[in-house]
Order: sequence, then structure tokens, then C-alpha cells
Amino acid sequence: MGLLSGSVTFVRYNVVGDIPQNFWDLASDQIKRFAFRDIDETYDEVSVGWVSVLNMFDAEFAYASFAAGDHICLTMRVDERKVSPKVLKKFCLKEEERIKKERQIPKISRGQRLEIKENMEMLLMKRAVPVPATYDLVWSLAENTVLFFSTNQKAQAQLEDFFKDTFGLLLSLDIPYTTAERLLSASELPALANISPAVLV
Repeated sequence: MGLLSGSVTFVRYNVVGDIPQNFWDLASDQIKRFAFRDIDETYDEVSVGWVSVLNMFDAEFAYASFAAGDHICLTMRVDERKVSPKVLKKFCLKEEERIKKERQIPKISRGQRLEIKENMEMLLMKRAVPVPATYDLVWSLAENTVLFFSTNQKAQAQLEDFFKDTFGLLLSLDIPYTTAERLLSASELPALANISPAVLV
């Protein structure tokens, strides 16, 4: 579920690194530089980029700014071409049968089968329509934290890499221990360092 859904699931990240003084200008330039690029008319396998949280087709942020107070609201859009293994197998077998009949041979060599598979995979990939996926995030500049509205581990890994490429800053997943470090007072922190895992039955 995304940011504007009735119910949401999310993970929290801490942003590692200092935000420069001219951040808003830098952010605007970088978001436009890493905005989503459509691959419907190309043969590219994957495209990752930023779009508006209000419209997955708005990569120029014409309808809504990504800035909301001291927050940045963005959607990471990932379009990916995929070929089902079953579909690939079907077309490979079909091509093998065609070649056997054409050449009047009972069997095809392993090398030929691999070549057929490579060719079929390339052909089917070109025919495949990119499947879109969108993942919302909210970056609080005051707290230097990011809420990412997905618990999908592959999407999280893509975000961590893409966020670094865009802003030059690292994301550190906020686990209960680091949350406690942030919320506890200085006098309570030594007690946190001495805690040990417990098994609750």
C-alpha cells in the first residue's frame, strides 16, 4: 500500500550524511536528472526513476511539487520486462521441433539448445510489455528520516542504491535498537547498551 492509501505498511530509514545548505536547488536538479524514463518504445529490460506521488505518469512534476513543507514526497517507479519461464520453455521446444523437422534429425545438440534459448529469450523480451511497480516515500528533512511504503526486500535494495545515486546520501534501515537510541535520553543510553536478547514463549 502506498502513501495515499487508507492503510499502509512501511519501513523507516535514517539518512546518513549531512544535507548541504543549497539542498533544495540540488534536490530539484537531481530529481529531474533521475526522473523516470519510459521504455515502452525501447527494448530496455528495466527503468527506475522518480515520479509524482499523485500520478505515476508525471515524471516532470507538472501537477504536484515533490516538496511539502520540510518533507520530500516521491514515488520510485520501476518498469521491468519479464519473460515467464514456462513461456520461454514453450517457445524453445516449439523452435527445436521446427528445426528437427526442417533438418530431418532426431535430436538437437546441447549447444544448439542453448543458442535457441538465448535467441528465444531475446525475441520474447522484445515483445514483452514492461510491468510497472510504484513505491512511495516521504523524506523528513527535519528528522533526516525516510518512510518507505513497502516491505519488499528487492524494492528496498533498489531504493537504497537509487537514493544514493540521486542524492549522494546513504540510507540506514531503522531497527528497534536504533529507534531506542534516538528516543532515549543520554542518561538512559548506558542501560540500552547492556540489554541482551530474550526468548518470549
